[in-house]
Amino acid sequence: MPSRPPARPIATLTLNPAVDVSYEVPALVSDQKTHATRTRTDPGGNGINVGRALKVLGVPAANFCIMAGSAGVLLETLLEDQIDHIVCARVQGETRINATILQDVPPIQYEVTGIGPYVPPGILSRLLDDFLSQSSGGFGVLSGSVPPGIPHDIYGSMVSRVHEAGGSAVVDAHGDLLRHSLDRHPFLIKPNGYELSLLLGKEVRGIEDVAQEARILQKRGIAYVCVSLGMEGAVLIGPEGSFFAKAPRVAVKCTVGSGDSMVAGLIAALSQGKGAPEALGLAVACGSGTAAQPGTAIFTAAQVGELLPRIEVIPLDI
Repeated sequence: MPSRPPARPIATLTLNPAVDVSYEVPALVSDQKTHATRTRTDPGGNGINVGRALKVLGVPAANFCIMAGSAGVLLETLLEDQIDHIVCARVQGETRINATILQDVPPIQYEVTGIGPYVPPGILSRLLDDFLSQSSGGFGVLSGSVPPGIPHDIYGSMVSRVHEAGGSAVVDAHGDLLRHSLDRHPFLIKPNGYELSLLLGKEVRGIEDVAQEARILQKRGIAYVCVSLGMEGAVLIGPEGSFFAKAPRVAVKCTVGSGDSMVAGLIAALSQGKGAPEALGLAVACGSGTAAQPGTAIFTAAQVGELLPRIEVIPLDI
């Protein structure tokens, strides 16, 4: 068998990381104190989660982020064994703290996200330059929200800079952050179904409709468009064709980080020269594994090994 080409380097950028605190409660009652039955504290932020997931997959990545205050110190401590090669730019203020509340009856997931610190232009510029040097010739992952003072067209400009440096830009964001990047032709985008509807300004339902709209986006000059659909699975549109993978049944505990895990699965496969069907299968296994974890914990390698054989990737004629 011919050997695969060596994996391309990967760099993630997290401009607004977080400490994620999750609470499991029987039920929320207005104007009453609710006692949690279980709590977790995990490192968070979309790019951070992508980096954590890549480490579980055994794929090296350089990870760049902003840290601030005592919450930032806690975040660094939480990341010690969960991420490789982290480069932190330090600013004043506090790293944001996000809260996820998992209610038992009725089962509902609530999420509250923090704001994040102001990032001075000089510090931001140096961090972006370092990120670009690591993504040159590989993949540059631009993911998540941005803190105050950073313009919403930053991912668009960074897509162009990653490509100019010989890399492939991946954008996982929503709203203006994603919209401003589309005309710069990122290599991969991964909206979920809700984010796709917001982007298009209309509700999109059903696998075929999602695939049709994703194909229209892909024809704008984006190599791959992956749309995650929660418990339904995901669609991947690319130059090899259109594919759908149904998510395997798992006992869902918390969906925070599932989309980031899917991005990691896609990049891990594509960086190693694997095709779209293999990439989509791995992505869905990673996302489903994370959904079965408590709080904002990431899937395990054992979970991926168990879930992968249960995932069928189906070609679509779109």
